[in-house]
Amino acid sequence: MCGIVGIVSNSPVNQGIYDALTVLQHRGQDAAGIVTTENGRLYQRKDNGMVKDVFRTRHMRDLHGNIGIGHVRYPTAGSSSSAEAQPFYVNSPYGIAMAHNGNLTNAEQLSTELYKQDLRHLNTNSDSEVLLNVFAHELMQQKKLVIESEDIFKAIERVHKRARGGYAVVGVIPSFGLFGFRDPFALRPICVGEKQNDDGSMSYMIASESVAMTAAGYTLLKDLAPGEAVAIPQEGGISFQQCSEKTQYSPCIFEFVYFARPDSMIDDISVYKSRLRMGEKLAEQIKRDWKDHDIDVVMPIPDTSRTSALQVAEALERPYREGFIKNRYIGRTFIMPGQTLRKKSVRQKLNAIPLEFEGKNVLLVDDSIVRGTTSGEIVQMARDAGAKKVYFASAAPAVRYPYVYGIDMPTTSELVASNRTTEEVAEYIGADRLFYQHLEDLVDAVWQGNKSITEFDTSCFSGCYATGDITQEYLASLGLVRNDGAQSKRPETAQEPVGIHNGESDEA
Repeated sequence: MCGIVGIVSNSPVNQGIYDALTVLQHRGQDAAGIVTTENGRLYQRKDNGMVKDVFRTRHMRDLHGNIGIGHVRYPTAGSSSSAEAQPFYVNSPYGIAMAHNGNLTNAEQLSTELYKQDLRHLNTNSDSEVLLNVFAHELMQQKKLVIESEDIFKAIERVHKRARGGYAVVGVIPSFGLFGFRDPFALRPICVGEKQNDDGSMSYMIASESVAMTAAGYTLLKDLAPGEAVAIPQEGGISFQQCSEKTQYSPCIFEFVYFARPDSMIDDISVYKSRLRMGEKLAEQIKRDWKDHDIDVVMPIPDTSRTSALQVAEALERPYREGFIKNRYIGRTFIMPGQTLRKKSVRQKLNAIPLEFEGKNVLLVDDSIVRGTTSGEIVQMARDAGAKKVYFASAAPAVRYPYVYGIDMPTTSELVASNRTTEEVAEYIGADRLFYQHLEDLVDAVWQGNKSITEFDTSCFSGCYATGDITQEYLASLGLVRNDGAQSKRPETAQEPVGIHNGESDEA
């Protein structure tokens, strides 16, 4: 999962992009990057690390221009590499920089086509670079010296015909301006906002989540529809166009479960309210299946599950307590590369308050259970803090299948629920009892926010993949690069693209 942002304004955008990336930092702590443009030239700074560490004052001074894009990243396959930090750049045609959130399911095929048919060179293993080169090739086929919005849209139409998978994209072309587009299934989120400047002109922002806009004083215009694109020329104005013949509105439901900030709106659905409804439905299930429960207190696993846990406590008429204190300077363990690092980070990230646990039957509420590593560590921490019994509830259903559209979901063999019953998972994590949200309840909790969306991508829970092209062979090949053994062996190399001004890479 990654976060993307693009801004067009009447003043320098470097600080605005930086601020937006800090708001989107929850979407990736592995790497960050910004590209801006001024007078036909591109300026870049990107590296591994958090936003605040990648960009220093001297780097910000070198990011000139009133148009730019930014990206925060965590790896979708294998360990982190600064060579794959985004945005990516290609100099032909026109000079194009692009940032991408998602995953192409036919990246290997496209890589072959780019080399053998389009005669284009790829410098990394990233499917984001593949997508950039597909777009660049299709734009070049129009053979125009000066491009307009319509040319951008035509190129994106061709991208949709060639690329498969989930993708939300923002890009910049020095001679044109800013553009963005969304895959035909709307699997990855992307929205557009506007703000009126003091001189009456308009600034525009494209971002993964609406919170990046509202935090900067922008008004949310719309989420891009499935297959839709937006073009914002540097001379002013904005235009939208549907660029895919076949579309299906199937946004990823895991955004609402875990990734998105609660203060975001995605596809006209409040993430916060959807999590409230998840908690309500989870509590209804517990009351229905365990009428004589002996739960003394309800506690969230901070931070994502707080909203759902509040509703569970209220519905069960039990006290809500904060039993764990989170160290906010540790990254999100689900998206950390490598099992050893994830397990070690759990106890660095959370610390129990014994007074809230001693002698009590505690219900812990988390947003989901993926590998079970974090859950098992937390259950043991609760017992060590003096809990008499430890029950566990997941606001999401059992994760039984890999996710292939841009979330680094483990291989099937590393998913704790892939070949275990609920009782066996409870035993594995050390809980006295375990509750999973029912899939139909999760879908209903999110769907109530926008009933015009008829289906969601629930593939990690159901095994039904929205794009319809996922085979066992593909999942097997993906597993070879996603398993923790492969992550630990992947080389850490860094290369900078030619033809773009880069900020210094040293730390100071």
